[in-house]
Amino acid sequence: MFKKILIANRGEIACRVMATARDLGIKTVAVYSDADAGAKHVAMADEAYRIGPAPVAESYLKTDRIIEVCRQSGAEAVHPGYGFLSENPDFVEALEQAGIAFIGPSAKSIRAMGLKDAAKALMVEAGVPVVPGYHGDNQDPAFLKNEADKIGYPVLIKARAGGGGKGMRRVDDPKDFADALKGAQREGEASFGDGRVLIEKYLTKPRHIEIQVFGDSHGNAVHLFERDCSLQRRHQKVIEEAPAPGMPEDMRKAMGDAAVKAAKAIDYSGAGTIEFIADVSEGLKSDRFYFMEMNTRLQVEHPVTEMITGEDLVEWQLRVASGEKLPKKQDELSFSGWAFEARLYAEDAPKGFLPAIGTLEHLSLPEASARVDSGVRSGDEITPFYDPMIAKVIVHGPTREAALGKLLASLEATEVAGCVTNAGFLAALCRHEGFAKGDVDTGLIDRDLESLIEEPAMPEDAVALAALTALGLTKPATGNDPFETLAGWRIWSASRQFALLEIGGERHDVEVHALGNRRFQVHLETGARDYKLIEVAAGAITYDCGGHRARAVVADGKKGLTVFLGGHAYPVGLPDALSADEEAGGAGDQLIAPMPGLVKVLSAKAGDTVTKDQPLLILEAMKMEHTLKAPRDGVIGEVLVAEGEQVTDGTILLALAEKSDAAA
Repeated sequence: MFKKILIANRGEIACRVMATARDLGIKTVAVYSDADAGAKHVAMADEAYRIGPAPVAESYLKTDRIIEVCRQSGAEAVHPGYGFLSENPDFVEALEQAGIAFIGPSAKSIRAMGLKDAAKALMVEAGVPVVPGYHGDNQDPAFLKNEADKIGYPVLIKARAGGGGKGMRRVDDPKDFADALKGAQREGEASFGDGRVLIEKYLTKPRHIEIQVFGDSHGNAVHLFERDCSLQRRHQKVIEEAPAPGMPEDMRKAMGDAAVKAAKAIDYSGAGTIEFIADVSEGLKSDRFYFMEMNTRLQVEHPVTEMITGEDLVEWQLRVASGEKLPKKQDELSFSGWAFEARLYAEDAPKGFLPAIGTLEHLSLPEASARVDSGVRSGDEITPFYDPMIAKVIVHGPTREAALGKLLASLEATEVAGCVTNAGFLAALCRHEGFAKGDVDTGLIDRDLESLIEEPAMPEDAVALAALTALGLTKPATGNDPFETLAGWRIWSASRQFALLEIGGERHDVEVHALGNRRFQVHLETGARDYKLIEVAAGAITYDCGGHRARAVVADGKKGLTVFLGGHAYPVGLPDALSADEEAGGAGDQLIAPMPGLVKVLSAKAGDTVTKDQPLLILEAMKMEHTLKAPRDGVIGEVLVAEGEQVTDGTILLALAEKSDAAA
């Protein structure tokens, strides 16, 4: 077994690998960019080395620098995690030449599965079913359009390199093919340095089911059963589970056998995942699944397999890479219960899942009720340089219903302030009737998106607690001084104070009367209500209103307050009462960058007449393309950026002429 390894990654996966290494008595070496100098994975490691500036091309993708650190630290092997260099065969060969082990498959195996078109040709030879489509080399747009017409719409355009949903476009109408092709090619080039694509038939009710496989250098290969990853948005996984709901035993065996056959076809060693797409238009059937691709690395969702099998897949990786045989044979493997994993991201679901940045001013994760894999701590910053994942929330239960209930409770207990997250969206998915019944497919989120991203109205208790906090009336007692219980109270009459709050973009003056003994009367839309603060400690408030006792947490941040109540998070702004109010319609006259990014495509110029929601600009951020649309009908008065320009969060990209000017 290795004595010291280097983890060529960051965030939660680096922390995850370090945890198992520590259990095995293996020393760990971290690498970090300037943006990660104070990161959790740096603090966890036995030693850490700076490898460059924040951009990945200048740090985490620098093969020569990583090898140099291996030599400096004496690391015998490199664990790549996922992403970055994890599926780069040139990196594997460079390590081999330097006498350093790679904790993963051979360069030959990675190359065999690295390009989707070549991999599918190999699977056809091995007798593994593949999705009908065009996987050839001809990349002429007219030719590809003709192939799509022959396949029949809807079709899916996919970048032949990489994964993670990047470089993928669904096309339902032939007239949209050309633009979708250009978008997929651009994103493929930006993400993987390869703009070539393949075309496949898009199944109208598909499920994404994958098989965890493992091989060793002694010719052995096994599978560790399936995971269902059908809950996706923009071709990226949101919630994964194991096993797959409704999976017949004959189909489980057929998929497992096909996955092992695929692994053996390339002499695979290490952890890998064979991803299948299943046509469930008539239910799950053993002759209705097709090979999509193989990920020659550990998957983000590997914990659900660990939860149902009781196996540590990182430990398996370390043992296999050090030359040992697989820890178990196929007939020694079994699973029990059900597991779910939810990916908690810094992203704005109502705004099209735009990645978000910010400081985690308050972070409380449900570690008492779930396994939480995270690479951040309270006070850390989510930057535009890397994937905006905050944590993975993983649960296990004896049944699917029990596990799903546990996941919902864990998500409702999650508290993040200072950065918008998808926690509410994830909880809404757990409450979704179809998902609860196991009736899932990859189109579920898109079909029901409007209801899933609907934000609940702020309850009056949350408004009252925000007002009390804004006025400084919820500070915990610091001693035994009885006068502390009289905060805001006046001997001659009940004092009147006003809290200026911004809720949902609207300003509200909330009147508060202090009654003494930590009792307050708050004037709300439905009338005055009396509140008694029972206990206050570090933002946690236990209160009584009309005989109903409840608990909330109020986090104070730079941009305002966040009230966590009843499993929901309610942001409340604290505007400056002396500042002038912005005109209500002003924001609708400008197109503003929602995040830092690169102006990839600009399809508008001054003087153009546009309609509301007309696509005007494509912004590339975090290797994904985001289409920005016209905020209203009107005429473009001024374009303030150019294609190829890097912009910051909040940059005004273009402005519409005032309505009176446009009419003139």
